[in-house]
Amino acid sequence: MLSQGLRLSGNIVRRIVSNMARTTPGISLSATSQMPQGKPHSINEYVSVKKPPHLDRLTATTHQESTIEPVTIDVDDAANGFVPGFLHMPPNFTAPDPFQVHHRTAAILLSGAGGGVTGPSSIYLSLACKLATLSSGIPTLRLDYRYPARSKHCIADVYASMKYLQDLYGLDRFVLVGWSFGGAPVFAVAGADQRVVGCATVASQTAEAEEGIRKLAPRPVLLLHGTGDRTLSFACAERLYALYGEKGDRQMELFDGDNHSLMGNAGTAEEMLCEFVARCAGVEVDEGLRRDVVDMELVEEEEREELMGRGGDLRGVERRE
Repeated sequence: MLSQGLRLSGNIVRRIVSNMARTTPGISLSATSQMPQGKPHSINEYVSVKKPPHLDRLTATTHQESTIEPVTIDVDDAANGFVPGFLHMPPNFTAPDPFQVHHRTAAILLSGAGGGVTGPSSIYLSLACKLATLSSGIPTLRLDYRYPARSKHCIADVYASMKYLQDLYGLDRFVLVGWSFGGAPVFAVAGADQRVVGCATVASQTAEAEEGIRKLAPRPVLLLHGTGDRTLSFACAERLYALYGEKGDRQMELFDGDNHSLMGNAGTAEEMLCEFVARCAGVEVDEGLRRDVVDMELVEEEEREELMGRGGDLRGVERRE
């Protein structure tokens, strides 16, 4: 695999090249109607994906383990209801230190148009554990949606989660990560709320995301996309990169020929996301942490698609291709 890089005014565009096929599909997975349909999923449906299958590998090298708490968060909007998720808390976390930036930062991981809690190629399942286990652990929430693909309600879910983390733990700085449709609530919230200190997306749509990303700079953004994505065109990442502008910290990685969930580069994407979130939180990742935490494989390649299905990430119109 060959990586080709181009640096422009402190911004980074890279294309990671392979031999997989290309296509150019759509720009949105948002529902055509904002009316809620069905009922939110229960956290009990996700018990089998509470933790990654090989978490013991991380525990063996770090000699510590984050706490994974199933949560159900009250959302106070017209639809009301509760949104489920898993909150990964650093070992022995008590309360943030107001004089240390990273102790006041949490990450919120958002899935695509079908909702779910494992993310693209089940990256979120292991990413959350790694972030919470860093030397200065970052509380991380894997959040479902009450009504997937309906931006108004998904945005309300994110705000409710930020309030939950701030009220209970004093966390008031947030890094938002979104896959596919999840880019829409990520950039909508970030554009309106300065508590968001950074955003990262995997295969984001542009629909309902463009206004928000225009307001994001100089806060950092990381855009990952596969050029073989048959669900949302990688032109979405290029469009979002351009809309962000040249006055901040922007990075785009195009994985040549890879699909909508970056199945062919899941390990690389997870490492990039982990280091990006850590940097936004002010947490230094040295070579020891990179070896013992960031690079650790907690989900094996042949397990990724099955775990996505069990985690709800392949429901509705959402696809891994």
